[in-house]
Amino acid sequence: MTLTSAPERDAAGGLEPPAAPPAGRGRGLVLRWGGRLLGALVTLWGAATVAFLAQLALPGDRATVIFNIRAGQAIERTPEELASINEQFGLQRPAWQQYVDFLGGLLRGDLGDSYQQFRPVAALIAEQLPSTLALTALALVFAWIIMVLWVTLTAGRAPWLRSVGAVIDTVAAGLPHYWLGILLLVVFAAGLGWFPVISGDKPAGIVLPALTLAIPLAGFMGQSTRTEYENTLKQPFVTTARLRGLSDTSVRLRHVLRHAMLPAVTLSGWAVGATLSGAVVVEALFSRRGVGSLLVTAVNQQDLPVVTGVVILTAAIYVLVNLAVDAAYSLIDPRLKAS
Repeated sequence: MTLTSAPERDAAGGLEPPAAPPAGRGRGLVLRWGGRLLGALVTLWGAATVAFLAQLALPGDRATVIFNIRAGQAIERTPEELASINEQFGLQRPAWQQYVDFLGGLLRGDLGDSYQQFRPVAALIAEQLPSTLALTALALVFAWIIMVLWVTLTAGRAPWLRSVGAVIDTVAAGLPHYWLGILLLVVFAAGLGWFPVISGDKPAGIVLPALTLAIPLAGFMGQSTRTEYENTLKQPFVTTARLRGLSDTSVRLRHVLRHAMLPAVTLSGWAVGATLSGAVVVEALFSRRGVGSLLVTAVNQQDLPVVTGVVILTAAIYVLVNLAVDAAYSLIDPRLKAS
């Protein structure tokens, strides 16, 4: 009797090697990720190009602007006075050559020198970046916690509770950072005294700034997750899980949440860029050091290399996070590996 599960033998009586995985799947994976990496490079190149063109589009002579920033007064300068500035920054060269030098510097990690502080822009950003990254990461964690708890508590419940949940999602998503930050400061810092008014570098000082960024983000992610969550509650596998004796909370957290979280994961890539942008307002409001405060100071002082460096950094972080989000899709839903 021949067993159907036994390995088949070749003519020589040996076992046939196991079937190799389809070659097309590997090629498709390479092509898909190659396209994503190419798109990421194009995005970074576009951000760098726009930042460079913005410098050229500003009115007035750049050498005069730099000289006046350093001198602290805006007056007309002679060509002899501007010669050293033009030589230092290569401003006497044609625009296309300045552009090539600019891109070459970016490839080497050189963002130029600050007009005001006479230091490399990369060094200035590196000093402030850890504080902003910590704020961004904690804000994302808070946003996910708030969103998961709120959607789990209100989605698929009684009609009035579902309506309340959806309305609060909408209201939270539209809250301006500056208004929400002031409200949190007045209530929890000045009123209750639970947190310091000036954030500084204390661990407790990061909580209110992170919540200021997290609450609107949680509302926005909740809007996209709620519909998917309620649709997932109607799937047959949820009924099966309930028939196995699992509690409602267990079903929602272990089964429904995993299938409903893809919209929120997608938005997390966008959320990093939005959080970095919101950090400009929040860090200034809470007197917190970081890239946002550095950008505000650079804009006020017309320190263009610093502004350009922060813009390119934000674009790079946004691109990297979106690549990480794409990679996370297959971990959340293995069915996407074969797509």
